[in-house]
Amino acid sequence: MSEETHKKEHDEKHLEKLTIKELREIAAEIPHEKAVHEMKKEELIAFIKEAKGIKDETPVKKKKHIGKIKMTKPELKTKIRELKTLRWQALESKENEKASRLRHQISQLKKKSRRLAAA
Repeated sequence: MSEETHKKEHDEKHLEKLTIKELREIAAEIPHEKAVHEMKKEELIAFIKEAKGIKDETPVKKKKHIGKIKMTKPELKTKIRELKTLRWQALESKENEKASRLRHQISQLKKKSRRLAAA
């Protein structure tokens, strides 16, 4: 691989996304005193960023979205009971698609009630 394509490839990719082998190849091109092959991935990334003068942009960690629970536990339980009766009615009248949607809603409400109980 020529140097130009090599540089372009690493400009396009973020260092965190590269494999350890690729990081070691980049680090081997940089004059250094440390043993590159003994470094871990985080150490290699820090070494390369320091050598190339790249500002350390801390990656934004994605936070797991936890929906806000607006109902209390008793309200959730009553809503579940209502949906269960509607589901039974849908099953009796052979409305399978509606029953399936209601079953999904019941499942979601049960998960919310468990989350509330844990908090």
